[in-house]
Amino acid sequence: MLAAILVPALVLTIVGLVALWPRGADVPDQIPVTAQGAFVVFGEVTGEAEVETGLVPVRLDDGTEVEVVAPPEYVHHGFEVGDRLRLLHIEQAAGDGGTPYVFLDFERGIPIALLAIAYAVLVLAVARLRGLAALAGLAVALVVIGQFTLPALLSGQSSLYVALVTSSAVMFVVLYVAHGFTARTSTAMVGTLVGLALTAVLAAWGARTSHITGLTSEEALWLPSYAPAIDLQGIAICGIVLAGMGVLNDVTITQASTVWELRALAPGASRRELFSRAMRIGRDHIASTVYTIAFAYVGAALPLLMAVWLSDQALGVSLTSGEIAEEVVRTLVGSIGLVLAIPLTTAIAAVTVPTGVLGTVDAADTVVRAGAAGGTVDPDRDDDLARSTPFT
Repeated sequence: MLAAILVPALVLTIVGLVALWPRGADVPDQIPVTAQGAFVVFGEVTGEAEVETGLVPVRLDDGTEVEVVAPPEYVHHGFEVGDRLRLLHIEQAAGDGGTPYVFLDFERGIPIALLAIAYAVLVLAVARLRGLAALAGLAVALVVIGQFTLPALLSGQSSLYVALVTSSAVMFVVLYVAHGFTARTSTAMVGTLVGLALTAVLAAWGARTSHITGLTSEEALWLPSYAPAIDLQGIAICGIVLAGMGVLNDVTITQASTVWELRALAPGASRRELFSRAMRIGRDHIASTVYTIAFAYVGAALPLLMAVWLSDQALGVSLTSGEIAEEVVRTLVGSIGLVLAIPLTTAIAAVTVPTGVLGTVDAADTVVRAGAAGGTVDPDRDDDLARSTPFT
């Protein structure tokens, strides 16, 4: 039953990738980050910035001592000795005795790299091989988005189809690489695909009826100048679907695993009882994940929310205008898809989980599994082979 659903879905995903893959001539050229004759250099702050002139003393990597022009807001923010900066050298700016070096940005490569390494090490230490597989799946997902999703959107392909194909392709890779080729993973995959389809339909309806234009950011205003074929409202819809993808993956694999573990501990339970007990966990998951979605937006848009609070207008007007409305729709659509996916995945898992699985729990609360031939399975093994082996 699972194969009858997933095999056609995989075929459609592959067909969609081929049909929507952006052709080189359709993808707009990349925008140069520097003007002709300008180039980027790196340096280190050696002293305090001058508030009146906005000049910051910097030592370039080649040892040259220079002064750099910084915007007033960054001077107010402050530069500390030792800060690494990315600078733009503009020879034309050196007229009338001025400096040719302009502040471009802070250099953040080293601290971000350290955080990424710490994250990877912790994932590997705690989740072991499962964590390594999850990191590999994440890398593949980023490649799909960079090589397919972004160029396809810029070339004017249907944003809704691009979102569905991207989500399906990423989920096929991430779920099976991280959790193995098992019926349990396939159950979560079916629930995820249905949840994504529902989210896409709701996103398209919500964006159009709520007049989500996609014109609420500075980047959206200049994108059409360089990529005339893009559909900004479609990009907003695509963003809603992709934002819900990760949360759906979380809840569907959790619910499928819950049903499988309940079957191992209560092999005599009926499928209706499995569904009922798993949904008790699912309701808690719904509550906590809804909070997660809402507060993730609050944290990301805190300056915008502060500006709304300062504005003298009704709360209802603020929540239904501009950038706020787009994020409200994104949060509501993602939450609806999440709430619908949990009972659906739980029901599929309750129907597909194998029967005739018995287990006993010893004093150390470890499940001892015995094969049909009388052999035993190591209770400390945390792989899907051990979990799916029949035992009596």
